[in-house]
Amino acid sequence: MNSYLNIFDFSKKINYKNELLAGFTVAMTMIPESLSFAILAGLSPLTGLYAAFMMGLVTAILGGRPGMVSGGAGATIVVLIALIKTHGIEYLFATVVLAGIFQLLVGVFKLGKFVRLIPQPVMYGFLNGLAVIIFMAQIEQFKITDSNGVVGWLQGTSLYIMAGLTALTIAIVYIFPKITKIIPASLVAILIVFALVLGFNIHTKTVADIASISGSLPSFHIPQIPFSLKTLEIIFPYAMIMAGVGLIESLLTLSMVDEITDSKGSTNRESVAQGIANITNGFFGGMGGCAMVAQTLVNLNAGSRARLSGIIASITILIIILVGAPFIEKIPMAALVGVMMMVAISTFQWVSIRIVNKMPKSDIFVGITVALITIVLHNLALAVLVGVIISALVFAWDNAKRIKAKKYVDEKGVKYYEIYGPLFFGSVTAFTDKFDPANDPDEVIIDFKESRIVDMSALDALDKLSKRYAQQNKKLHLKYLSEDCRKMLKNAEAIIEVNIQDDPTYKVMPEK
Repeated sequence: MNSYLNIFDFSKKINYKNELLAGFTVAMTMIPESLSFAILAGLSPLTGLYAAFMMGLVTAILGGRPGMVSGGAGATIVVLIALIKTHGIEYLFATVVLAGIFQLLVGVFKLGKFVRLIPQPVMYGFLNGLAVIIFMAQIEQFKITDSNGVVGWLQGTSLYIMAGLTALTIAIVYIFPKITKIIPASLVAILIVFALVLGFNIHTKTVADIASISGSLPSFHIPQIPFSLKTLEIIFPYAMIMAGVGLIESLLTLSMVDEITDSKGSTNRESVAQGIANITNGFFGGMGGCAMVAQTLVNLNAGSRARLSGIIASITILIIILVGAPFIEKIPMAALVGVMMMVAISTFQWVSIRIVNKMPKSDIFVGITVALITIVLHNLALAVLVGVIISALVFAWDNAKRIKAKKYVDEKGVKYYEIYGPLFFGSVTAFTDKFDPANDPDEVIIDFKESRIVDMSALDALDKLSKRYAQQNKKLHLKYLSEDCRKMLKNAEAIIEVNIQDDPTYKVMPEK
């Protein structure tokens, strides 16, 4: 319990000024994104703001690591748009609750650790694709809807003002840290542009042009849906997809923060926190969500390294909903667009371009494929899944070609096969082809000290090989096999010679 309350431990070295300012900055950048995706899904703007408040607060307190920011993310709501249009908002709330339960179970059963099996090229592709999505979403803010409901690009003076203020914001965010890092550059940029617009009475697009953000406290509400098997059949697939997308984006964000801060977070604890946050959303009128990469980067760039900034951001959003809406609605969208564009630029992994000529072609292909799927389909879960599958197949193919056998006959006429490389489904054919039972001497020893028995296909190949030698009335000894392999090779049990002094063990990764 103490680890969950370390935000209140004054013995910890927390920079309260940085946390406070970072929290305010994050809140300013979360509001337009939450509003935009709520409106995109056909929901009330408050549904998005409630999600930003509840996701942010719960995960800041219970999450797997300090510095991460969660909210009403587009990645999760996009997969639910079809459900909202066909069945309505009550089914949305029920789906968010069920998705939260799935995420909670992932954490309870300690399955979140497997996100660390995602290869680096997949991470590059994911982040590069996400950077493009964030940047293009800001370009959309240069559009406006007229009185007839027609959406078009800003033109003339309106376009020049919007572009100029955006450029000014970008310049401030870029230059201000070179002067001082005491105050977050993003917050300074927002305040300066806000002051210019108010001081010179400049007419430009503001937060109020997206939607009103005034409201009351979220209230407890059980989703009004039939509790039946048919309802479960409707919401189950949507909940699974939402849970998967939310966890993948959240755990990838956690891995990203690990790299930036050179520390380790808990994937399982983060999964539990995401689940509890989404369950809370479903019962209190929020659209659900997950970790937000852009806002997390804003938070880190502002100097936050503790949980306090996430709590401050969430409480700030709640205060804005209750009393601060008239003020916040006057903030120029150009300021928020400029901040988010700089976030997109910093999210893009420029190092992946600098080292592209040093990367294997397969890694380049994986990175580009993941980025394209992320950009074109906006399906982060699918992009990562495809990237992992391609990487796994490439790895299997490369290792299938690496299995080798050193052969020699000792003074007693015993032939040795010293195996190098893993024996698994991809390499069993090459492994089997290296043996010649008909012409080998009466006694053959296969040494697996430098090899690993990986899967059932490998065991099956050994079993068949032992039978081939048995048919020739020859003895085959398998040395340095692990005990579990020996137990599974029932048909070769009588002729196996096992040395378990160097018994290999196979673990994917330790529990956390």
